[in-house]
Amino acid sequence: MDGLLLRSIEENIPLEIIYLSQDKQISQRKLIVKEVNDEYIRAYCLLRKQIRTFRRENILSLMPNTRSNNRFLH
Repeated sequence: MDGLLLRSIEENIPLEIIYLSQDKQISQRKLIVKEVNDEYIRAYCLLRKQIRTFRRENILSLMPNTRSNNRFLH
């Protein structure tokens, strides 16, 4: 997982995650990672169009966004 996160930071590559929110709702997000630490990921969420913070322990799935080869520059 860390390899994909770092690649997203370095190359502005969008990732897709399946995420479990605090209120136990599951959502799918496309994002570009900006910062990673042991507990959280800060990323630009392409759905919400803003920087969001995600708890690492609540990420159920992480994969490259294979539907698009576009690069997003922010």
